[in-house]
Amino acid sequence: MMMKIKAQLAEAILGGVLSIAPDCGMDAEGVQNLLEYPPDPAMGDIALPCFKLAKILRRSPVQIAATLAPLVAGDCIERAEAVNGYLNIYLSGEYLANALIPEILEKKESYGAPDFGKGKTVVLDYSSPNVAKPFHIGHLGTTVIGHSLKRLHEFAGYKCVGINYLGDWGTQFGKLILAYRLWGSKEQIEEGGIDELVKLYVKINNAISGNEEQGIAPNKEYADQARAEFHKMELGDEENLALWKWFIKISLDEYEKTYKQLGITFDSYLGESFYTDKMPAQVEKLREMGLLKIDDGASIVDLEQYGMPPCLILKRDGSTLYPTRDIAAAVYRKGEYNFDKCIYVTSNQQILHFQQWFKVVELMGYDWYEGLVHVPYGTVSVNGAKLATRTGNVVLLKDLFAAAIEKVTEIMEEKNPALKGREDIAEAVGVGAIVFYYLSNNRIKDINFNMEDALSFDGNTGPYVQYTYARACSILEKAGDETLKAVDSVTITTPQERALCIVLSQYEEKVRMAIRDYEPSVVTRYILDVATAFNRFYHECSIFGAEDPAVKASRLALTEATKHVLGSAFGLICLRKTEKI
Repeated sequence: MMMKIKAQLAEAILGGVLSIAPDCGMDAEGVQNLLEYPPDPAMGDIALPCFKLAKILRRSPVQIAATLAPLVAGDCIERAEAVNGYLNIYLSGEYLANALIPEILEKKESYGAPDFGKGKTVVLDYSSPNVAKPFHIGHLGTTVIGHSLKRLHEFAGYKCVGINYLGDWGTQFGKLILAYRLWGSKEQIEEGGIDELVKLYVKINNAISGNEEQGIAPNKEYADQARAEFHKMELGDEENLALWKWFIKISLDEYEKTYKQLGITFDSYLGESFYTDKMPAQVEKLREMGLLKIDDGASIVDLEQYGMPPCLILKRDGSTLYPTRDIAAAVYRKGEYNFDKCIYVTSNQQILHFQQWFKVVELMGYDWYEGLVHVPYGTVSVNGAKLATRTGNVVLLKDLFAAAIEKVTEIMEEKNPALKGREDIAEAVGVGAIVFYYLSNNRIKDINFNMEDALSFDGNTGPYVQYTYARACSILEKAGDETLKAVDSVTITTPQERALCIVLSQYEEKVRMAIRDYEPSVVTRYILDVATAFNRFYHECSIFGAEDPAVKASRLALTEATKHVLGSAFGLICLRKTEKI
């Protein structure tokens, strides 16, 4: 809705700009890109800073604003004012409400959905844990950012393929097989699951590298034996491959518990091992094109002229590396899904890696290289401590979720002990608190995860917005059949109603921004804006105490519209809807 209004404004303003300078070269899109939302509603609903036009029009910003103000008119405009070089535009609340609310009530949770993705396919590679290692807080970013981007693209009409590119191949499995043979047993693993695998992994790493604190000296023989066990896997040793498959099953069973809590499903679990036999063809193509060079025995693609270090394709011994596997995987996915975009959600520590192999794909002549997108995110520490599975220094997601659920349960037992379905609600709110805390931050920023802040139930938090959704549901439940009555026209009588309409009208615009920037936090912050505007409306505008039936009906309609927008936005960031708390 707001996008339509901005387009109309841009056309009106453009007419004024062209009346000043017919040959300035400006168009409506250029004008629309200059429009912004003022920090204070007293400065208008939309503003045009005229400073950027001063050079083009050869007039002062104050003169430009004064010239344009009388020209900005229309059904959606209440007034336009020129103030200190700004053109401040105030929208008509009545017009906005009567164009907006019926549309939301008709479209419900599909309101605000763009359609630019129709007929296009997006592949998303995210989460992708290393098998036999548990989900810890460091996995939260790729998992929730990736799935949120999948939901956003689906909302815009794209066909989406979510791929969990499991780390299911490599020398770590040689280590784990050796550790299992040295110290493990089938009974222990079946009872302890992935936790027991982690213990074995930490133990073998300590044995190989040594651990001064525990008085363990490095053991080179174990390192050689671990490499030998993995080499046997590569040669097809049935016993080792059977253990490997067993470790994968145990891991996936554990991961599915976390994915279920987050409401996440994948379309493919093809991991690194799947592409082992697909790499040689890509290596041969590089060789035939003359792109491979030998450097100190290794095979590389020289990227010096592109300002990057060489991309390693084969080690000295001929074994492949991550770029080789990623190139083979991208070629396979293009053939399998014919994607328009293939999105990779990984730590920002891998930015150079993706820049390198994306460039190699381009040099190989694959014309779809521009569809490859890396979405990096910042690292996570807990109270300043970095995480590493091999040393056992991790905060497991299941423990973090359990702590949050426990806290919510305690609060519910104190405030609403008679609430039905408390276990499900506590999980939705507890897990939601962690997800919302994470996705409230710009994805590229490093996060020092503070438990108290994450689990706080005051301020701009997940529980706050989920409670707001529950409040809207409660109002509508209380109203009963009254909410089913058709609203011929929406009556706006207060600034709070008007402000809520303004925020609701911005939904599609925010969705488009989130997709454009691959930034779920745009939606998270928008949810907070909607919740804040709705709660102000709720506290200042009596719904059931309204004397005028038209006002009461309008306020119920506004409440229902808010519920639909919040519910839709929740789905875009993996946050569950809670009709009661």
